[in-house]
Amino acid sequence: MKAAATPPIVLPDPIAARRQQRQEQLGADALRFRELIAKVGSGERTSTGLDRSEAAEALTRLLQGQASEAQAGAFLIAHRLRRPRPCELAGMVDAYRALGPQLPPSTRPVISFGVPFDGRSRSAPLLPLTALLLNAAGLAVVLQGGDPMPVKYGVTNAELLAALELPLAQLTWDATATVFEQTGLALLHQPRHFAAAEALIPIREQIGKRPPVATLELLWSCYPGPHLQVSGFVHAPTEQMMGDTWSLLGQDNGLTIKGLEGGVDLPTSRVSIAAHWRPTTANSEPERLILQARDHGLRTEEPALTTLAAWASAARDALQGRGPLLKALLWNGGFLLWRSGLQPSLEAGLAQAEALLSSGTVLEHWRAAARQLTAPLGH
Repeated sequence: MKAAATPPIVLPDPIAARRQQRQEQLGADALRFRELIAKVGSGERTSTGLDRSEAAEALTRLLQGQASEAQAGAFLIAHRLRRPRPCELAGMVDAYRALGPQLPPSTRPVISFGVPFDGRSRSAPLLPLTALLLNAAGLAVVLQGGDPMPVKYGVTNAELLAALELPLAQLTWDATATVFEQTGLALLHQPRHFAAAEALIPIREQIGKRPPVATLELLWSCYPGPHLQVSGFVHAPTEQMMGDTWSLLGQDNGLTIKGLEGGVDLPTSRVSIAAHWRPTTANSEPERLILQARDHGLRTEEPALTTLAAWASAARDALQGRGPLLKALLWNGGFLLWRSGLQPSLEAGLAQAEALLSSGTVLEHWRAAARQLTAPLGH
């Protein structure tokens, strides 16, 4: 006997109509961001990644609050796992350039530093001191950062500068721009100056891993004009990715440094590795720089970071031409005086750095900056 045919399942509503109804409930913004998530989070075989304009759109939507926290977290972690491409990082920089604050033009040559926003936790930082030395030599210096943040929660540029009586993080953006025009020294403090980007920090804290935005922070500068961009890295593939991203952005003067804790401080106890990216039609390869502090009588072990008060004491000593941070300051300052074009060679850069410190020029420059920042303008 032949079995009776199973009757077909009759759905209460057509599937297409039900799907459309649910999508309408989500809304256009959520649907569009879901499409962007799919492009980076669909797995090795079906994930296509984003083109430059899509990456700019995705980050713009994140910064403008057009994605839910769940979508934002999904996008950031999926993009980390997939690894961003140069075109995607370029698009993300486009978004920061469009939505973030910008400094006014400077009459000085400008050098801008990209270091991990989550700070330092092991070795004593040099960058604030190097910045003062370069500023005293005639360069305009741009620093960027925020409050202690994931994943490291290390000491920040703002904390280090405040310990040197330079409360740049307390300035409004208008005051920051004015001080930059007058002195050539600026700190973009993300919580105060770029609230849209700061709004992503709680999501990053819950993720617990560095998303591509952390790489973006190394590449982007709030100074829109021509400048030398100096960015730190840890892993070799990141360096090439930075160079390729700069090429797409038209950043024709970039310096990558395999610095301490992913920053830009050259080590003094071992080999220093850097590359100068200045693409031309004739040669797009970077100039590779492999240097040893010991070859210039500056080898020393990197002092550990203990307390902020201990660091501030050692930093003041270095500005007076003495103490455990002096050799590292000479090494880093001399190197950057050379690579910024103020001096024709490393030897000349080191000589100028030593002269600026031994003459008291950097010390007086620091004191003058501290006095200016306590004036009414600074508040």
